[in-house]
Amino acid sequence: MAEFETLELSIREHVGQLNLSRPALMNRFDDQLVVELARGLRELDAATEVRAIVLTADGQVFSAGGDTDSMLAANADHRILMKQVDDGRRLFRTFSDITKPLIVALHGHIFGVGTSLILTADAIVSTPSVRLSDPHVQFGLVPGDGGVVTWPMNLPMVKAKRHLLWAEPLMAEDAYRLGVVTDLVDTPAEVTPRAFELADRVSALPPVAVQLAKRAFNKSTHSRVEDVFDAGFYLEAISASTSDVREAVNAFKEKRTGKWLGQ
Repeated sequence: MAEFETLELSIREHVGQLNLSRPALMNRFDDQLVVELARGLRELDAATEVRAIVLTADGQVFSAGGDTDSMLAANADHRILMKQVDDGRRLFRTFSDITKPLIVALHGHIFGVGTSLILTADAIVSTPSVRLSDPHVQFGLVPGDGGVVTWPMNLPMVKAKRHLLWAEPLMAEDAYRLGVVTDLVDTPAEVTPRAFELADRVSALPPVAVQLAKRAFNKSTHSRVEDVFDAGFYLEAISASTSDVREAVNAFKEKRTGKWLGQ
């Protein structure tokens, strides 16, 4: 297996595990994680012995979402911005195209692009108090790196807009009632064992049938991706160049209310 700095890969019998392994950074999506996560997922998907993949994370938070330093770098340099767009497009398309069932062990809060990605999964295990959130607009950004695709894909459109336009979280307990979180357990310690239980169960089924069925489901996702994703991401790139993004990052770091110029 390839070596990674931001995550860990392992295979147990027919189940592959992809673990985000930078708890000190709250597994934030900087440029390195974006590239390595796509590589790691493709590696597990290509492994013939793997019949299901479990996505886990170290630390109290599953992922803090986008990296503010990366936001500022993209805001200052168009070349950096377009590289981030290209890497982000590859990452989302990798998630939407894998042929093995993906189970997410969502033990802690998740933000931004992380939420967009896990909403492509085939099962999500969580606890009632976990928050699923996409605060793109809070940072002056269009939720174009997947949010405008996966939230409406999993929720009624008006409900998706209610959370994305107001940048307000969806509690896992409510997500379970809406069918977004598939399995709810009582404590964080139970999340990963339940996810592996689901992975073992689907891995015990005829693999050709499971993986061809997954390809059929992917086609439904692809239709939404082709309709919305690229337009959303390029609109995010436009928003990423504004002064409001710089103000949003500064306001976040200084724990104050932003002052928006709309430019």
